[in-house]
Amino acid sequence: MNYASRLMARSILIQAPAKLNLALSVGPLNAQGMHPISSWMVTVDLCDDLHLESLPPESYSLFATIWHKDALRRSEIDWSISKDLVHRAHDRLEMFVGRQLPVKSRLEKRIPVGGGLGGGSSDAAAMLRGLNELFTLSVSADDLRAIAATLGSDVPFLVGGGSALIGGIGEEIETLGAPLELHAVLFFPEVPCPTRAVYKQFDLASATPCLRTNEVRALASSARLDPAAPFNDLAAAAKVIAPAMAEDIEEIEKLAQLPVHVCGSGSSLFTLCTDSMHANALADASTTRLHIPAIAVRATALPPIIPSL
Repeated sequence: MNYASRLMARSILIQAPAKLNLALSVGPLNAQGMHPISSWMVTVDLCDDLHLESLPPESYSLFATIWHKDALRRSEIDWSISKDLVHRAHDRLEMFVGRQLPVKSRLEKRIPVGGGLGGGSSDAAAMLRGLNELFTLSVSADDLRAIAATLGSDVPFLVGGGSALIGGIGEEIETLGAPLELHAVLFFPEVPCPTRAVYKQFDLASATPCLRTNEVRALASSARLDPAAPFNDLAAAAKVIAPAMAEDIEEIEKLAQLPVHVCGSGSSLFTLCTDSMHANALADASTTRLHIPAIAVRATALPPIIPSL
């Protein structure tokens, strides 16, 4: 890269937050083979870091994914580039704007893979937001969400983050303003809990599932959230698919003296705490006494994009 090109290059950092389903109701399979949902989602301050640097025109984009040094639960990063949501988000936005968007992308992950926290979906949403900022594309939020909907059911919400009621297959989003003050602990058991297997078990066990939209909405309107209040229609199926996770839940509940909930389709877990001191103490106790890695988090709005150059 010559001197003029270096002057034109720009770098930004986009933080991709994990999502928490504080309420998740799942409906029966529709004609398209998808499960409609009714959910209350919030973003929390456990984030992956996506570093983007613009490259000269006609350059090939470069993609790298590594674990952040702070990551508590790591697994092999062995998926193909064609299945990588960050790469696919980049391709979809290029198709939408009709031109190349050459970047050097480095994703540093803290959010466990396959843990029900929407890490991959949030990374894809971060790529959409980051490219829009880096190349001054002025793509509207509605258009970004429409592109996001082609990538996965959680991606549209994570384009905007915060707190929202989610319906349909993720494309119906009713934002609720600033997230309530919420402190929680996320637990990361080393237990495989494949999403497809969980949904298959849910279908077998639920003859006539119905969406509990009113219950989801009522919970989201609560002035203060009771630790026992969150619910998840996939929790029972996840415990069948991953019995070791069910054992971990029992152990954590004995330690915390609080209900423990399944994150999405699992295998990550969470419990609500009274404040940050309570959450930090419980996370430390889980890590040292139960040897289940844990981290204190709080609900947060979407972090701003940070210029690096």
